[in-house]
Amino acid sequence: MLALNFYSPVFADQLRHRRKTATIRLGDKAAKYTKGEVVMVLIGHRFGPRELLFHAVIDKVHVCKLSELSPRDIEHDNPEFRRVEDTQQFLSQLYNREISLDDTATIISFSEIIGA
Repeated sequence: MLALNFYSPVFADQLRHRRKTATIRLGDKAAKYTKGEVVMVLIGHRFGPRELLFHAVIDKVHVCKLSELSPRDIEHDNPEFRRVEDTQQFLSQLYNREISLDDTATIISFSEIIGA
């Protein structure tokens, strides 16, 4: 079973309260994640222990340029953000490199499986 790992503590509260329903990942991840697939949603430090928050089903996988993200894509990834520039800056910090609006991104939308 695949996992959606979240390393940033920024997302812990959003995931625990089910306010985060998508993730934006750099690169084309369409071959890795597919619609209908069940994944574990995990939070924790990279190379450290992680906490299983819930199981989820992938609702949609969409590949686009970062500049093509919709306000809805951005809000589902991080309810605190409204602009693509906010997401660009956050991804630059997360990936520890400069991120361009021309970079390819994958939006993975997911829904919790209740009772799993």
